Amino acid sequence: MIPVNAPPTVSLQFQIGPTELILLIILALILFGPKKLPELAKAAGEAVRVFREETQKVTSSVEESRTTTSESISDEDLRKLAEKLGVETSGKSRDELVKEIIQKAKEKGLI
Repeated sequence: MIPVNAPPTVSLQFQIGPTELILLIILALILFGPKKLPELAKAAGEAVRVFREETQKVTSSVEESRTTTSESISDEDLRKLAEKLGVETSGKSRDELVKEIIQKAKEKGLI
């Protein structure tokens, strides 16, 4: 049931217009001074650059480990593992087989 005289909801989207941006710049100039502001901007830019580089490294290493793990097991070893876990192997692609092996291993508490 929706109340008839419900107060309006407040959206949490913040939009900064030109006026707010100018006020923020003036406030930063007053707080830090005109000599310190370029140094702070440079340090902030450097921090963002380092953060992006490290994020890219982590992302690429996760993707690399994901591909090398699934490709490092031969098809024969994958079939043997599936048979030991009781997973049917006929008529399934490699990816389907891997998913079912992982699911079966989780059910048995192996992973």
